[in-house]
Amino acid sequence: MRPFYQDDLSALYLGDSLELLKEIKPGSVDMIFADPPYFLSNGGITCRSGTMASVNKGDWDKIKSSEDKHEFNRSWIRLCRQCLTQSGTIWISGTLHNIYSIGWALEQEGFKIINNITWQKTNPPPNLACRCFTHSTETIIWAQKNEAGAKHYFNYALMKEQNGGKQMKDVWTGTLTPPKEKSFGRHPTQKPLYLLTRIIEASTHEGDLVLDPFCGSSTTGVAAEQLNRRYIGIDNEKMFLEVSQNRLEEEYVSRRYS
Repeated sequence: MRPFYQDDLSALYLGDSLELLKEIKPGSVDMIFADPPYFLSNGGITCRSGTMASVNKGDWDKIKSSEDKHEFNRSWIRLCRQCLTQSGTIWISGTLHNIYSIGWALEQEGFKIINNITWQKTNPPPNLACRCFTHSTETIIWAQKNEAGAKHYFNYALMKEQNGGKQMKDVWTGTLTPPKEKSFGRHPTQKPLYLLTRIIEASTHEGDLVLDPFCGSSTTGVAAEQLNRRYIGIDNEKMFLEVSQNRLEEEYVSRRYS
C-alpha cells in the first residue's frame, strides 16, 4: 500500500477499507478502534450548533437495506479479525441505528464481547421532533477473538487509578468533541480525544500498533501518537484524510521539538 501520509509513528491510506484491510499483514495489529458508518443519511433533520441541519453526511453513510448493512458489517469485521494478534482487541462505536448489527456480526465472525461501554454525552443536541427521549448515549463494544489461547490485555491498575482508586465502570460520561479539536476541519462523527485516549491506554502497551479502518479526522491517531503507539488510519474520503494529516503533522512536530 502507498501511504497518503506517513511519519515515524503513523500512516494514512486513502481507499476502500474492504480492499485495504486485505493488504495489512495478518496478525500484526494490537488494537482496532472502528467508528463505522451509522447509515443515517436518510433525508431527515437534526440540530447542529443550535440550528436545524440535514442528517445527510455523504454517499458513504447510505445503505439500501438492513440486510446490506449487516453484510457490510460482517465483511469489514471479518477482515479486521485477520489483522489482529492473538491477544488483540477491537473497539466499535455506534448508535441504535447500527450497534445491534455490529454486536451480532462480531459473534458471527468469531469474537467474544468483553464489555459494552455506554458513553453518556453531557451536552447532546436536542431532539427536534419531540416524539421520543433525547439521544444522549453511544455504545462502544469491546471484543476479543473467541478461540483458545486468546487473552486480551487490560490495564486495570491505570483505569482504577484514573477513577480515584475505584474500579472503573462501563458508563463513561463526558462532553461532545470540543471546537478546539476541530481546528483543522470538521468531521460529522468526530470523537473527542479523551475517549480514544482512555480506550488506547486501557488496552495497549507503548509501541503497539493501533488500526482505525474508518479513521475520518484521526482522533484515534492523535491519541496514539500522544501515547507513543503506532497507528494506521484508512478512509475513503480525501478531504477527511487531509484533516487527519494536518492533525498528525501537528502531533509529530510537537513530539519532535518538545
